[in-house]
Amino acid sequence: MSRKWTAFLVMLVLIFGSISTAAAASSTFTTKGNTSSKVVSLTFDDGSDGTNISKILNVLDRENVTATFFLTGSGANAHPESIRNIVRAGHEIANHSYSHPDFTTISPSQMRSELSRTESTIRTITGQSLAPLFRAPFGAVNSQVLQVVGDAGYTHTLHWNIDTLDWQGLSSSQVYNRIMSNMVPGSIVLMHTGVGASGTTDAISRAIPELKRQGYSFATVSQILGKTQQGSTHRVQAGDTLYSLAIRYGTTVNALVTENNISNVNALQIGQVLVLPGSGTPSPTPSPSEGTYTVKSGDTMYSIARRYNVTVSLLASSNNIANPSLIRTGQVLKIPGTGSPTTSKYTVKSGDTLYRIAVNNKVSVSALASANSISSPYLIFPGQTLTIPR
Repeated sequence: MSRKWTAFLVMLVLIFGSISTAAAASSTFTTKGNTSSKVVSLTFDDGSDGTNISKILNVLDRENVTATFFLTGSGANAHPESIRNIVRAGHEIANHSYSHPDFTTISPSQMRSELSRTESTIRTITGQSLAPLFRAPFGAVNSQVLQVVGDAGYTHTLHWNIDTLDWQGLSSSQVYNRIMSNMVPGSIVLMHTGVGASGTTDAISRAIPELKRQGYSFATVSQILGKTQQGSTHRVQAGDTLYSLAIRYGTTVNALVTENNISNVNALQIGQVLVLPGSGTPSPTPSPSEGTYTVKSGDTMYSIARRYNVTVSLLASSNNIANPSLIRTGQVLKIPGTGSPTTSKYTVKSGDTLYRIAVNNKVSVSALASANSISSPYLIFPGQTLTIPR
């Protein structure tokens, strides 16, 4: 009897094990965007030194271009402030492993460790998740790699169709020529941030204006894949709750839960991409004309402060709250500055970024984005009129 029972258990393990494996989706391998539109994604792989990050960020800021940075955990630990600067500037970040091994030569458990260690490192440094985008070290993948990566939550493995070979120390003219001679709609351009890529900064300084002249626009990898189009998805940020997102996008918590198969409404993850039901058009930031707000389930001081374009500290002091983490459902909060909300207007100029405008006006990027219903990655355009919250 014992032997039969053991055999039965083994059979169950084999059956359900095979079902589990078959049900898991492998990561989608992509080399370029499937589009006829003149759009290009600039991507930068960051390794151990990150020497040129600040120079690259300066060029992108000057040209008002948002890019995607593929980060290694070891590199992030070596220069954490540079990684924070990438995020502060509104660029997209993605996973590039921890120690940059060839994934086709290591075990599944080692792959998972590389991914999770990097995810943990970047969360600690920036508060953001790297999912669902991954780039394999050396671009080396096979079916097993894509399966393991997909199982880990990285639904897209990004390759490239333009390899600048900048890491070989090519001159800026050589890098520029490799970009321009291979450019097609939907291109994903591979570049690097390290000291070896000495020609990259000057190359993109020339390439970006020329591509603009040719009618190209720039997008993150997620955008070029159609994953973060405004009004269709939302990437969860610090302070977001399902309730605050439902209000912002004119939907309900239940609709968000159903659309995204969410089992725990209190377990949103920073960086998680939510599909927005219906039109998903963000509602204008509410005006605190009534002067009070009744706390609802799922609210946080951060989400309420951001909703009304005030700081958490000001909201707390206006309500004599010693611990901003302790608010309760049904509590009535006074919203400061309700007598005559103070805002100003700013017209976006060529070369502006949301980060630069926020710094110049002494407000946070998130407050500026919220006041203007701008979704990450904070794309703005010359001539656009922005409301500056005060």
